[in-house]
Amino acid sequence: MKTNIYKILKGTFLVSDDSFKNWRFIIFISALAIIMIASSHSADKKVYEIARLKNEVSEMRSAFIDGRSRLMKLKMESNIKEVMLEKGIEPSVIPPKKIKVKSQK
Repeated sequence: MKTNIYKILKGTFLVSDDSFKNWRFIIFISALAIIMIASSHSADKKVYEIARLKNEVSEMRSAFIDGRSRLMKLKMESNIKEVMLEKGIEPSVIPPKKIKVKSQK
């Protein structure tokens, strides 16, 4: 066992006669490590993209709610009366009349 550890530390297992098996295994392990690292980077990139898109959605939602609340305020009757009074138009004191159209036969 001591000699095996010395062979590993000295690197003689890489240059011996049957070292082709060892090199194949080392290259295989290296390729697996590279694939695993690339997969990890890809997953991290997707997580950051998801977080960015969630922030963008929340910003757009808040802008939509703000715009909707401003629109509701603009559509209120009291606000419309104020705007029309500024332009010199007052609400009518005479109630509206219904006009019924009879069909001619």
